[in-house]
Amino acid sequence: MTARRPPEGGPWWRRVAEAAVAAALAGAAGWGFHRVFPGGALLPVIVPAAVAPAAVAVLARRGPLWLALALDVALWCAGTLPLYGGLAPGAPADLVDAWQALLTTLLPAQPEPRLLILVHTLVWAAALTGAETLARTRTRLAAVLPALAVYVLALLLGVNGEGSNLPVAAALLVLAAVLALLRDGRSPVWLLAGTPAAAALAALALVAGPLLPVAARPYDPRQDADLPPPARVDSVSPLDRVSAWLQIPGRELFTVRADRPLNWRLAVLDRYDGVRWTSGARFQPTGGRVPADEWTGRAREVRQTVTVEGLPGAWLPAAERPALVEGVAGLTADPDSGALLAAAAPGRGARYEVTSRVPEPSKEELLAARPAGGDPALTAFPPGPQEELFRRLAQEAARGADAPIRQAYRLQNHLRTSARYDVTAPPGHSLKSLEFFLRTTRRGTSEQFASAFALMARTLGLPSRVVVGFRPGEPSGGVYHVRSGHVMAWAEIRFEGLGWRPFYPTPGRSGAKDDHEVVSSAIEESERLEGEFAKGGTGGDQERPRDRPVGGEEAAEGPSPWLLGGAAAGLLLAGYAAAALALPWWRRRSRRAAASPGARVLGAWLQACDDLGLRDGHALTAAEVVARHPGDISTHLQPLAEISNYVRYAPDGGTEEAAGQAWRHSDAVRRAVRASTPLPARLRRRLLLR
Repeated sequence: MTARRPPEGGPWWRRVAEAAVAAALAGAAGWGFHRVFPGGALLPVIVPAAVAPAAVAVLARRGPLWLALALDVALWCAGTLPLYGGLAPGAPADLVDAWQALLTTLLPAQPEPRLLILVHTLVWAAALTGAETLARTRTRLAAVLPALAVYVLALLLGVNGEGSNLPVAAALLVLAAVLALLRDGRSPVWLLAGTPAAAALAALALVAGPLLPVAARPYDPRQDADLPPPARVDSVSPLDRVSAWLQIPGRELFTVRADRPLNWRLAVLDRYDGVRWTSGARFQPTGGRVPADEWTGRAREVRQTVTVEGLPGAWLPAAERPALVEGVAGLTADPDSGALLAAAAPGRGARYEVTSRVPEPSKEELLAARPAGGDPALTAFPPGPQEELFRRLAQEAARGADAPIRQAYRLQNHLRTSARYDVTAPPGHSLKSLEFFLRTTRRGTSEQFASAFALMARTLGLPSRVVVGFRPGEPSGGVYHVRSGHVMAWAEIRFEGLGWRPFYPTPGRSGAKDDHEVVSSAIEESERLEGEFAKGGTGGDQERPRDRPVGGEEAAEGPSPWLLGGAAAGLLLAGYAAAALALPWWRRRSRRAAASPGARVLGAWLQACDDLGLRDGHALTAAEVVARHPGDISTHLQPLAEISNYVRYAPDGGTEEAAGQAWRHSDAVRRAVRASTPLPARLRRRLLLR
């Protein structure tokens, strides 16, 4: 069974132009995924997927629909070859899984074939449906709907991505207006006049869209997606390697080119079971961007170029909170901690670039800090007799400190002054090992100091975790050479609005002092703040100042893509409805006010054909038109046909009286048509949807 073909609908150039607009609609909708994937990776996928189905629709227009669909399926399969770089028998399975993979991916997503296949197929389906609808039906705007559906899906998957889809909505509006003019059988002059008007409407939408009152945060479907469970990402925890690395301090692990020395964090460990610290991170694939944490105040941006030399494992070092990572294939990141992980351990010589945000809170913001709640695992202490010991020691160390951050500073200072740093101390951070460290030896590496601090802080109700990283390393020509002896662990406590703040309970090799400038500056800052507390200038209950955005500007959320898309669609429909209502009136008025009586007579005949729904009336003789409409309509149509034939074949025979009679008959035909046509049919005809 074959699809019914519509009658010939105009010159060849119009059919080609309609197919081109269908391809442009699908391509523009596909470009809406630029918030999901990098734009450079999208173009090679979108262009062939939009053009090929439109070309098939033009070439196979006279053939059965099944033939066109078979050609499209074959070309779709061929289109996967350059995408995958060869035969891809797993493409259908990737297509089924792509949407779920994107919902568990941090944007922008890696432009991998298993994910891009979704865009390839959606654009192909939109172009195929739109082009075949135009080639085989007489509908006007139905061909726009598949592209709109793809655009809405792009809005969904692109929430919180970079850039804006408002220009895409404007482009769809212009293309829909051009398609309406083409399908209405307008001359090229109309197209030239109508397109700028549609473009002006689109420009108005671009200007007015951001001014609409929208919600601060649009709905993100990733909030309801099932993330992969926390998993142990390395057979050996970086914290377990601390003591071993310190025994061979000269082994070069990586180099960092940066404009300032910083600690290079490697792994964040926030779960403790009484034996070891592990990571509860839910790593998600990302194309390089790492979501920001809760700190919105002043921060310094630091760029680093990291070259791996002998660093084992898949953890990737970076300064503070990474914001953007480039040059890592298969990169995953934990949105909560900002920890980075490669799909496979990077080999020697692997290089990547990181842009990090280093928070710089003010003294007032630090003094007014309050512990953050939310995750009970961050304050959990494993059951056992050691909990009472840790609580008692923490309370003694923080005695007299009423503010939470002051308690943390007192605890940090207590460990730095009551125990000794010793690289030969026995390794381990189980509760038994830490009890032995606190009660007996009072000597250890940063593994024991950081672990003891984090657990003691938890007994005070302070959410804590352990971070494993490295000191800046040895500088040489703007490059920091980080060796195994630079390994270090420290603790972090989470505060409302501030996010995670570092604390360094490990003393230097000489005891209470430390020759590492990053740690030294942090210790000096804590001592200054302790002095502020001693002066009584800042009470523990002082309200925390409002966070200040970077650069002193107010942080603003972008407009909701959903509302902007709805506004654009509303403008599109409103503009189309206005044009559908105004154009027939303007056309009838122009014909009635033609310069010569003969032109007014012919205008009356054309108006009657339009009222009868004969868009191809110019191709029929007057007798054929009358024969198609017997009854009451022919009573007025017959004399109108005779007058128009007389004027058509005797141009000089048109008179004012003939023009008046022609329009009286034309108006009578219009009234008869309205009386015999149901209202829904008249609305469909008026809106050009028949």
